[in-house]
Amino acid sequence: MNMPNIIKTGLICSIIALAGSISAHAQTRTDEVIGASLLTQQHPFYIALGQAMKDKALEEGVTLNISIANQDLNKQVSDIEDFITKKVNAIILSPVDSKGVKSVILKAQKAGILVFTVDIAASGVEVTSHIATDNYSGGVLGGELMGKALDGKGDVAIITYPSVQSVMDRVEGFKKGIAEFPDIKIVAVQPGITRAEALVSSQNILQANPNLAGIFGFNDDMALAAASAVKSAKRTTKVFGFDGMEEARKAVDNDPLFIGVITQHPEKMGELAVEAAIKAIRGESVEKNIPIIPGVYVKKD
Repeated sequence: MNMPNIIKTGLICSIIALAGSISAHAQTRTDEVIGASLLTQQHPFYIALGQAMKDKALEEGVTLNISIANQDLNKQVSDIEDFITKKVNAIILSPVDSKGVKSVILKAQKAGILVFTVDIAASGVEVTSHIATDNYSGGVLGGELMGKALDGKGDVAIITYPSVQSVMDRVEGFKKGIAEFPDIKIVAVQPGITRAEALVSSQNILQANPNLAGIFGFNDDMALAAASAVKSAKRTTKVFGFDGMEEARKAVDNDPLFIGVITQHPEKMGELAVEAAIKAIRGESVEKNIPIIPGVYVKKD
């Protein structure tokens, strides 16, 4: 059946208008791209964090490009500069050096890119949001548990990583927790960035302090290294860690001197980091700090 010309004309105009609207929408739409620079992929914590980020990005339909800094500040800066050149919408990073990333973060922000930190905070520069474990509270809890395990007396040491803000927060929290026990004294604070370095530091501390009662490792690798040094020295020094990876939990179960670990939730951290970036890209407000409450894993009674 033939349509009247006026109906034909109206229908054609509507189709043209609709096509024009679709075309305009297609031209103005831009893909949402997030660049992520992670500290390492040689640690179970960061493997879990990175996978959670990938899963969340896939779920939300955004592009996520991950680079691994391998604990090298120069590589991290170079990778972030590459993200800036590619004009990503947002950058998520876990800084190799909390102070050292300031200039490249400012450069990204000047280019109009949203910047987020995950797990490790940046120093001297504001970011859109920081997503991390409440490291200070975790450190306080670790100090309190160590103090109780030592019956409130003895000398303790700390293995640290002084260029990373999250570690410093843990250490300061631990000092606060241990301060509740006036008969406990911190006799050494030594760096140990890798497990091998932490082993050497622990050996040196044990040799210099024959009555050492406890060692706090800023993460599980360092605590496991300390536990190994204690065993080799045939000492009874107790060890406490921070992260909660499987190897450390097994050590808590099986080694009488490995008394516990503060547990983190890297999967939740990675998910929330990507979620915050997507919200901000889409114009939604996000909290400046998104803390994740840590747990604790200690020996079962």
